[in-house]
Amino acid sequence: MTRSTVQLPWGEVSYLTWGGAADPAVVLLHGGGVDSASLSWGELGPRLAAGGYRVIAPDHPGYGHTRPAPWPSTQERLVAYVGEFVDALDLDRYAVGGLSLGGGLTIGHVLDHPEKVTGAMLLASYGVMSRLSDGPLSALRQAVTAAMLRGGLLGAATRWSGRSRTLMTRLMPALIHDPARRPPELVDEILAAARAEHAFDAWEQWQRDQVGFGGLRTDYRSRLTSFPRPALIVHGDRDTSVPLAAARDAAGRIPDARLEVVAGAAHWVQRDRPDVVMAVMREFLGGLTAGA
Repeated sequence: MTRSTVQLPWGEVSYLTWGGAADPAVVLLHGGGVDSASLSWGELGPRLAAGGYRVIAPDHPGYGHTRPAPWPSTQERLVAYVGEFVDALDLDRYAVGGLSLGGGLTIGHVLDHPEKVTGAMLLASYGVMSRLSDGPLSALRQAVTAAMLRGGLLGAATRWSGRSRTLMTRLMPALIHDPARRPPELVDEILAAARAEHAFDAWEQWQRDQVGFGGLRTDYRSRLTSFPRPALIVHGDRDTSVPLAAARDAAGRIPDARLEVVAGAAHWVQRDRPDVVMAVMREFLGGLTAGA
């Protein structure tokens, strides 16, 4: 693993790489909260590299080792940052994938700039729902969450819970269903990230941008019928953050999509069932390479 920085028009971005420079490139985008390239991809990155890929995983602005950007963290600006990042690295052809927030950035990036993209991998992806949840209480939950965001209550609660080992331990099953995949070392790493100087700032900005009283600002579903590249959709059947029904719907809309439902996995699907996710990602990437 190598940590490097690249200069973008507005500042530096820190990123991790695994594998050789001549190998097919795979760009992986982490999720929100206090996630980072290391937290989401530190296990899968070296395994993909061992399979013959050059894995590149940035820390988004305001996350991990990347300082906050001078602009507000909105969905549109983060999608633009992904384009700036791959351009700065002068990648000729690459596959791109992401978890949750990173999945939504993947969708936005491929829709806007598919020219050099070979395929997309969407893990528990954002951007495929109109509200935070489905069901009869979804409108109420949406409105209450938006009000809490704008009043600062949700941000304060998130910081408090993110810095408490007791609360974090209780919240972890919603991210990782398998207790064996929640070792104390992982909790320590998350707590350290949550106690960093700018922890949650970029995440709260993005939430304020996206979570409206009536629904979510970004819903890519109407554009998925023209999604221009093959897509692998990976979703845990225990995911309570993004319902499995949303992933099934997205897979039905994308012209060339494969849905892999991972049994027993929650939202952080690649942390929960890394062997299953690794196998399907390598199979998908192998098909892209064979068809190149």
